[in-house]
Amino acid sequence: MGRALGVLIWLLTIGSVWLFVNGRWWLPPYISEHGPAYDRQFLITIIVVGLSFAAAQIGLGWAVWRYGARGDRRERAVYSHGNNRLEIVWTAITALIFITLGLMGQRVWAQLHLSEAPAGATRVHVVAQQFQWNFHYPGADKNFGRTSPALVKDSELNFVGLDEQDANAKDDQVVTTLAVPVGRPVELTLESKDVTHDLFVPELRYKQDVVPGMAIKMHFTLTKEGRFELACAELCGQLHYKMKSYLIALPANVYDELVALPQAQFQGRITQLIKEYPIGIKQGVATTASR
Repeated sequence: MGRALGVLIWLLTIGSVWLFVNGRWWLPPYISEHGPAYDRQFLITIIVVGLSFAAAQIGLGWAVWRYGARGDRRERAVYSHGNNRLEIVWTAITALIFITLGLMGQRVWAQLHLSEAPAGATRVHVVAQQFQWNFHYPGADKNFGRTSPALVKDSELNFVGLDEQDANAKDDQVVTTLAVPVGRPVELTLESKDVTHDLFVPELRYKQDVVPGMAIKMHFTLTKEGRFELACAELCGQLHYKMKSYLIALPANVYDELVALPQAQFQGRITQLIKEYPIGIKQGVATTASR
């Protein structure tokens, strides 16, 4: 029985490693400038963790094979106090490896989260609520209109509390789809009206909590056009699974034309773009970043 269990452990280990090695369940293609750095760090981490996992399971299988109960075994079990020196060595090695991985990952993360967006970045305000994303665009003048929690009236579709008496608000747009230009820095300011949400676009390689009472900034530069699913990745209530939208990555000139449209035409154009851009990277198109 001991040998059979040892073989089973080895087979399960081989199967688990194969699920990652064959690439069928890998990450979707990245669409941002920081994507290669994230993927490289992820690959390094998963290789180190995978080797550690495989070594531990191979050792476990050997121990079960070597010391498992067998019908022809007659010796008595012997209690071992272990080896303090070995335990200190392998604990130190493990700590060194994982602290190093943490520092490497922190460096990649800090480049985006602890630095300001470049000057002239395209800015969009994101207001999350149960169970909807609201994206507030400043319009052609690039100045956001004044907002106030006292002006929020969902029944009147004023989801962000936009003060329509403010001159800067006259050309502002608020829709449930995030459209941004390719090849330009983009800065999002994320706020929540109720509970904690989480903005997640797998292809963007970004996952950011949206916390009530905080204005959290994130920035990135896209390299590929297309339409991508945008979801809330933090359980936020009974209808959490319905809190989803789209990120549409547009050529810079198309984006400029979009934000210059009057309010009456903006939502209609967004609906057209959703139909024009199928889910995934738009193939056969030269992006602004690659021209």
